[in-house]
Amino acid sequence: MKYAISLFFVAGVMMLGATACKEKKQSEDIIVTKYEPEKPKAPVKMRTDVRSTDITWQGRQYVVCIAREPADSLPMVTDEIGQKYVDNRVSMRISRSDSTVFMQKTFTKASFASYLNDDFRNRGVLENIVFHEVDGKKLEFAVIITHPDADDEFIPLELSIDPMGGLTIEQGTLLDDERDDLDDADEEE
Repeated sequence: MKYAISLFFVAGVMMLGATACKEKKQSEDIIVTKYEPEKPKAPVKMRTDVRSTDITWQGRQYVVCIAREPADSLPMVTDEIGQKYVDNRVSMRISRSDSTVFMQKTFTKASFASYLNDDFRNRGVLENIVFHEVDGKKLEFAVIITHPDADDEFIPLELSIDPMGGLTIEQGTLLDDERDDLDDADEEE
């Protein structure tokens, strides 16, 4: 009887071993999902952003207030997949310490059109205007025109305001701290 149980045990182990070593047939079919291009969503808007900066200019105290807001009334920008973006309007108010207004102006991308190439005129948005510094008798601002959702595709401009309220716009370079200010504002969205 012990011999019969041992024989069954050995036969069972051999069958398990034989089935475990059996090579499994693999399919040569490759399964891939069908590519479907990303479909545009509802128009994308940046959030409203308001920043105030206290400065000393020409020996007097001023407050520079810059407010960015999406403007549905402006033409929308469309990217290469057809996604629409709402362009922005940026209002700037420079007030004296007695609350009288030295200058108040609203900017859109069209305000800077002569400094943009066709690509940025058609597919760029006015991201923001950022106060940079008091430089002698002028106030210096960075203006950013960018492709939406593309951090590395932008045109920086420099906006200067003289003591008489005159504006000067030039091609510029975006300083790291100005880009960080813009990135911080957009991350809060």
